[in-house]
Amino acid sequence: MADNTRAQRLAKRIQTIVASAIERQIKDRRLELVTVTDTRVTGDLHDATVYYTVRGADIDDEPDLDQAAEALHRARGQLRKIMGDELGVRFTPTLSFELDTVPEVSARMEELLARARARDEELAELKKNAKPAGEADPYKTRDE
Repeated sequence: MADNTRAQRLAKRIQTIVASAIERQIKDRRLELVTVTDTRVTGDLHDATVYYTVRGADIDDEPDLDQAAEALHRARGQLRKIMGDELGVRFTPTLSFELDTVPEVSARMEELLARARARDEELAELKKNAKPAGEADPYKTRDE
């Protein structure tokens, strides 16, 4: 069993190798808009999971996630071969690819926070002109 720091170093190296191989060596047009975001390696260094995102061609264009997943699946063997040549470890980890949903979740959270800030500003504006519902001092005193 390898230590955690070795697995992290190997994951970072795999991320760099796979990203540069997709950019320079794999000749598939479906992978042009794929960005490798993270890589995780199991503790025994036998399996690597590569997380990726897909950009749209235009700002308003939706990315084709299925085509990108199919292209990565087809290039998996070639990427593993390239990775094995450059890593120089006894056992080349198997590759699996997962779509990274962090950017979408992050954008949704930013949207929710913006709505909450806007509502807080509305409430602060309403609070400026608010008056108590009863008397100015609602607490009982001994005089009463």
